[in-house]
Amino acid sequence: MKNLLLISLFFLINVPLASAQRFGYIDSQVIIESLPEYNEAEEKLKKLTDKWLKELDEMKKETEDLERAYTHEEILLTPEMKAEKLEAIASLKHEMREFQTSHFGYEGLLYSKRMEFMKPLQDKIAKACEAVARQKKLNFLFDKASDITLIYSDPRYNYTDFVLDELGEGDPEDSPR
Repeated sequence: MKNLLLISLFFLINVPLASAQRFGYIDSQVIIESLPEYNEAEEKLKKLTDKWLKELDEMKKETEDLERAYTHEEILLTPEMKAEKLEAIASLKHEMREFQTSHFGYEGLLYSKRMEFMKPLQDKIAKACEAVARQKKLNFLFDKASDITLIYSDPRYNYTDFVLDELGEGDPEDSPR
């Protein structure tokens, strides 16, 4: 009986506190795509990717040329020469796979470059979010673009424009408040 009374008292005290909490959300994808630094980073990544893809295509062409040459010369080659050419082809294929994995694989160079370019942008957005949350006296600020499932969101709690304004990227006429 005493426990039930304590639990009831606990809930009665905490219900007004829970309703006083302020929530808001942002769409970080909209924010990040609005930043000119994002477009610059994407352009740098595209140039790197194109360069690496060109190198990969050159390796592939070289491998195909070696295979074609081997096919044409196979009849004329001694067993030692055949083994040597096949080993060169296998070595080049292995080098090509290594290049592909190290540049485009999980946590490869492309991934690390993307993180390198995006980290300053994410830090900038986080600081702006913190400033907006403090200005608007929010207890929680959710990101609509993240993995958190947001079933419904009332547009009046959308603080994306305020974060954009804090970053100097927003249009003052578009701000809802």
